[in-house]
Amino acid sequence: MNLEQKIEALLFYKNEPIEIKKLSKILNTDEKEIKEALIKLNNSLENRGLCLVMTEKEAGLATAPAMSNLIEQIAKDEMSKEIGKAGLETLAIILYNGPISRREIDYIRGVNSTFILRNLSVRGLVEKEPDPKDQRIFQYKGSLSLLAHLGLKKVEELPEYEILANKISEITKEEINEETD
Repeated sequence: MNLEQKIEALLFYKNEPIEIKKLSKILNTDEKEIKEALIKLNNSLENRGLCLVMTEKEAGLATAPAMSNLIEQIAKDEMSKEIGKAGLETLAIILYNGPISRREIDYIRGVNSTFILRNLSVRGLVEKEPDPKDQRIFQYKGSLSLLAHLGLKKVEELPEYEILANKISEITKEEINEETD
């Protein structure tokens, strides 16, 4: 497998931009070779459904501009569907526990939440931000438009927020104590 294929696989897997420096480290090659491989990958993606989006420091995959009408139609179809029980459950977890990582959401729900988080992000209901403790991890929080849609000025206005937040804090402390014993 050549370097362009490896980069393409990584960018597809991560589904978000990756720093060239990080690609270099992961693939154990210098940044110059990564940049050359990115140029080749960009050329090979011409007239395809995907394109390479690059800055000086990072690269990512995106749908080709020529596919915008198709993608827009699919997005409209997705947006017209209800978010369902799993989406509501995930939103509640984020609103009452946020900012919270996907791993923590998965733990609380007992299932993988990647697809639901993507769906909620596309709809503009949740936002992701880097975790201040670990820049490799993202945390999710309710978006301002979600709060506005719910008629709230801040998360603390949610029903029984204080009671639930305190209960969640107690449970979290108990679990940490059990793990350290």
